[in-house]
Amino acid sequence: MTHIFVNIQTSDLERSKAFYTALGASINPQFTDENAACIVWDDNVYFMAVTEAYFATFTDKQVVPSRGQAQVLIALSRDSREDVDKAIAAGVAAGGVEPTEAKDYGFMYSRDLDDPDGNGVEFFFMEPQAVEQGPDAYLSEQAQA
Repeated sequence: MTHIFVNIQTSDLERSKAFYTALGASINPQFTDENAACIVWDDNVYFMAVTEAYFATFTDKQVVPSRGQAQVLIALSRDSREDVDKAIAAGVAAGGVEPTEAKDYGFMYSRDLDDPDGNGVEFFFMEPQAVEQGPDAYLSEQAQA
């Protein structure tokens, strides 16, 4: 089984913990200290919110600030369009920013959210039939209906 741990930097660890728990994630206290917090999305997906100083110890590469820069864009699926909208509403209420308009591709609906440190998280819903058939076949089938 594969687990994914995405390390994101933060200038305020307590703010990050509050932000991501407002979105429905939880904190694993066994892997949380003054340098990092383990943000649990589900049994296989985790963020490690890491203080900027500690984050810099993870690599010999130059670390760029997350605000105003993009190193990675994280996309998390939701079970419905409504769940995407709820995640964005919760994120904005908790201090995040929606930097772009919602995107509706017919087979997929997505919205972007920047956390208070500028880390980008996309929440999306994809129609189950599009996952099975592929987007072109799904859209073609929908056009004929």
